[in-house]
Amino acid sequence: MKPLFIFTVTLLCTGSLHAERPNILFAISDDQSWPHAGAYGTEWVKTPGFDRVAREGLLFHKAYTPNAKCAPSRAAILTGRPSWQLEEAANHMPFFPVKFPSYAEALELKGGYFAGSTGKGWAPGIANDAEGKRRQLVGKAYNKHKAKPPTEKISNNDYARNFGDFLTDAKASEKPWVFWFGATEPHRAYEYESGVKIGGKKLSDIDRVPAFWPDNEIVRNDMLDYAFEIEHFDTHLVRIIEQLETAGELENTLIVVTSDNGMPFPRVKGNEYEFSNHLPLAIMWPKGIKNPGREITDFVSFIDLAPTFLEVAQLAPENSTMASLTGESLLPIFESEKAGRVIESRDRVLIGKERHDAGRPDDQGYPIRGIVTDEWLYLRNYEPDRWPAGDPVTGYLNTDGSPTKTWILDARRSGENTDYWDLNFGKLPGEELYDVAKDPDCVTNLAESEAHQEIKTELADRMKSELLQQEDPRMEGKGAIFDNYPIATDSANFYERFMNGEPTNAGWVNESDFEKDNPE
Repeated sequence: MKPLFIFTVTLLCTGSLHAERPNILFAISDDQSWPHAGAYGTEWVKTPGFDRVAREGLLFHKAYTPNAKCAPSRAAILTGRPSWQLEEAANHMPFFPVKFPSYAEALELKGGYFAGSTGKGWAPGIANDAEGKRRQLVGKAYNKHKAKPPTEKISNNDYARNFGDFLTDAKASEKPWVFWFGATEPHRAYEYESGVKIGGKKLSDIDRVPAFWPDNEIVRNDMLDYAFEIEHFDTHLVRIIEQLETAGELENTLIVVTSDNGMPFPRVKGNEYEFSNHLPLAIMWPKGIKNPGREITDFVSFIDLAPTFLEVAQLAPENSTMASLTGESLLPIFESEKAGRVIESRDRVLIGKERHDAGRPDDQGYPIRGIVTDEWLYLRNYEPDRWPAGDPVTGYLNTDGSPTKTWILDARRSGENTDYWDLNFGKLPGEELYDVAKDPDCVTNLAESEAHQEIKTELADRMKSELLQQEDPRMEGKGAIFDNYPIATDSANFYERFMNGEPTNAGWVNESDFEKDNPE
């Protein structure tokens, strides 16, 4: 396994800007796990837009975010750097450091691109420049048009119509453009049973419920409601692609479709398992991708997207505001005609987390680092005495409120079932090892198995070696710095305020999920 070095983007050409540089459309859903798209064979989620991009471009089977929570995942996309290299931006709800530019800022400022966005960009947190002015990390916002959504829980943003406004302005500018389409779906909350009652789905459509949840009507309905919201995102993607086609812009537009982290369910979003970090990814570029229709098994990290965008835009890092990047451009995969594993060195990714949602004493996080290969997932939990999903007293705030979460907590309180609570909310050992080829749900921890000590040590050493090269503060004994960065929202000191009797509302958990007692 070759180490992952700091990568400097290779310049396609230098000199004047020219029309052959592609437009860039980045479409990102909010909380969608792999493999929940039709192109991956999931029949209970209908995604004709994603499927078209995959069919006419590339379908990636091993795409991962370094950090499975909205703000740090999106920060990695924007900067081309993993969260442990992003200081405050390693955390959820942070102040975004001024020193780290986004690819959209670089393309607009130095690359001559016209930049815009609709919906959710980088969030939650505050991103200001040195003068205190709000930065446009994903370009100027186009959010004027509204439409009646299928449910009250779905955004009324008419994403596709707002893209139409942007496209008009972009064409008038006579510049290549870069656009961020950030849906807020399938982020919670959901209208319960909307998948069945509005989407026409059936509980029997789901072929398999993950082993870490109960297979019952409540969970299946929750999963179908999630699918219904993915389909809302995809409907707008279809409309956007049709507009590009009508405008004659499709041939030279690089379209990337993915999500920021896994589904907003217990043991997924905010964790570091397969369903947490492993995400859908399809990329289409009629003028720039050879042999479309290929399925790719190279490991791709979100930190690879920014260097890809800079390279196709023919913007050298030394001529931009992004001097060096850790990710590696995907252009060699675009230019190859091979399917499967195109680049042999793309045989693993690194993942991890620091502080996500508040709710532990002193705003502590739950630090993890991990490495994923074709067969294995190894995780190192650096503070196993802490609660991985958030403190029980404050309602496990790193897990969004949901019918699935409430069922698991209620089942434990009543004594009906404690196994699911153990899997979803219980404390974890210092090390975890999963055979993801055989156990994609990651429920059988092999870290203490005598038969697996050699592979565990090998993976741990590889992970540490690469993280040292990337100057991860946690590898240098300075990991506490991440807990000391301030929180940029009113969630700061949530635990202490809650314990002192202050009325508090996390906003993303159900009131019934607050236990107010210690499960130990």
